[in-house]
Amino acid sequence: MLQSIRDRSRSWGAKIIVGAVVVTMALFGVESLVGLFGGSGDEVAKVNGQTITRQQLEMEVQRAIRTGQVPPEQERALRGQVLDELIGERLLTAFAEDGGLYLSEEQLDQVIVTLPEFQDQSGRFDSDLFRNRLASAGFTPTSFREALRVDLKRQQLQQGLAVSDFTLPSERETLAALQRQTRSFRHHTLDVEDLPEPVSVSEADLLAYYEDNAERYQRPEQVRLEYVIVDREEMAERVEISEASLRDAWEARGRDADRRVSHIMVTFNGERSRDEAVTRLEAVRERLAEGDAFADLAQEYSDDPSTAEQGGDLGVISRGFFGDDFDEAAFGIGPGQVSSIVETSSGLHLVKVTELDQPPLEEMRDELTRELALAQVSDTFNRRVQTLIDESFAADDLASVAESLDLQLYQSDWVSRDGGEGVLSEPGVMSEAFSEDVLVEGFNSEVIELDQDRRMVLRVAEHREATVLPLDDVRDQVMAAVERRKQREALLEVARERVDELRAGADPELDWERVEGATRQSGQVPQAVLRAAFRLPHPADDQPVFGHASDGDRVVLIALEAVDEGEIDPQVEAFVARMAEQLRGQAAVQGLQVHLRDTADIERR
Repeated sequence: MLQSIRDRSRSWGAKIIVGAVVVTMALFGVESLVGLFGGSGDEVAKVNGQTITRQQLEMEVQRAIRTGQVPPEQERALRGQVLDELIGERLLTAFAEDGGLYLSEEQLDQVIVTLPEFQDQSGRFDSDLFRNRLASAGFTPTSFREALRVDLKRQQLQQGLAVSDFTLPSERETLAALQRQTRSFRHHTLDVEDLPEPVSVSEADLLAYYEDNAERYQRPEQVRLEYVIVDREEMAERVEISEASLRDAWEARGRDADRRVSHIMVTFNGERSRDEAVTRLEAVRERLAEGDAFADLAQEYSDDPSTAEQGGDLGVISRGFFGDDFDEAAFGIGPGQVSSIVETSSGLHLVKVTELDQPPLEEMRDELTRELALAQVSDTFNRRVQTLIDESFAADDLASVAESLDLQLYQSDWVSRDGGEGVLSEPGVMSEAFSEDVLVEGFNSEVIELDQDRRMVLRVAEHREATVLPLDDVRDQVMAAVERRKQREALLEVARERVDELRAGADPELDWERVEGATRQSGQVPQAVLRAAFRLPHPADDQPVFGHASDGDRVVLIALEAVDEGEIDPQVEAFVARMAEQLRGQAAVQGLQVHLRDTADIERR
């Protein structure tokens, strides 16, 4: 509760403006603001004669739920906690005011103009923004100033108590020494084989444990769902794609695919005119037509010395490597084809595509088939989804919608808010299933967009509230839990006996595990074992000190052998000192709260 009070008083502007505007308006509408700030409502508690109304309580509860701090199914438990926090706030506020804590109008002004909720984009206080946001939250400037004054007084009280406590230098030194201390010890885990006899569980034991731990065997609120899905992938599977369409699609992909090309380049404007360069490449084309190899002709005719010896090979290129004209030639032909003459700033070229950087058609068949089929059913899918939206909105059931659209009507097993398997585990499905319109009003859900190819509508077929399961339904679980508890209790008794024997000088054969120089933060040792080892007194006369620890269902024997001072770490010690100051300050505030509750007149309705 202390942390909650501290959190609630730390940022008043964020609490009132963001919380009230977004949550209050969304939850209750404009009319509720009048009731919230102008009417008293039903009383849920009185604190020294001051009333806490049901409306004030519900606002805080719903705010916590809508901001995601608490799941909706915990609303009942939350209500008591929130009321307790409100009572604590009233007590602190009254104590601060009785103590004469004072805030001037100038101090309030300074706080208000520095709140970011009232500042424009340049960080300056905006009076219009101030008035508009207060009005949206149901505040007048006067009522907001008064609420802020009360909250700041409470914050001032808490800060004053926190800084009034202090730690002596000797206490800080002792704390630092304890913090850097290291310990070396052995530990051994006991198991069921160490028990003198197996534990037995009676029916009375089962019943007593079941009744004491009924909340562990609670079945959560559940629903059975009916739902339909419009699936574009499923529609596409029924479409047949022709071989010609597949090849066209493959070739279309290839038009933009990276490709390996070769070229024969002829320059001009030097010893050769442009016409002469054209004539030279026309001669190359004639020889290509006669069957000569492009690579051989590149070696004979090309003026590009860097590629001529490699048969004109330019390697793999992407669009944009050699300019638009070269691209138009290279990306306008397929593998094995030679372009017409193309001119660039380097000269004239014949370009041949030798290889596409694209898998062959057979490797891409499934991908292209799916792509073409999805495109072909896209319009039908969209029309079907629109029909689903229209019919499910108007229908009183889901079976007729499924029949009308020739869809399968799926039925789920019982599922909770945590979701089920498959499609019921996908985001948004269970939140829609447990929405007020679907769960309470019994409507079909809105269309849920599972992904780009699937749309879903669901309906609650059956609903059952959370309940404690009968003992017979959970007998095996209860039996296992009781056995574990009895085994743990029996092992603790064995541990106490073993510790007495070890202290008396016995030396049983145990499989000890040794730990050297452990600190309080060592992660290699279970925390329960580590804490127990650091609680044991220092060994004397080189004799170990024995003890035991309980770590869940495990029981562990400990033999502490050495305690060392450890190394000084100024940063760690400074941090520990700060934490100690904070803890003492929090303890002072908590102590005041306990005193105020013990002496207050508190009535709960």
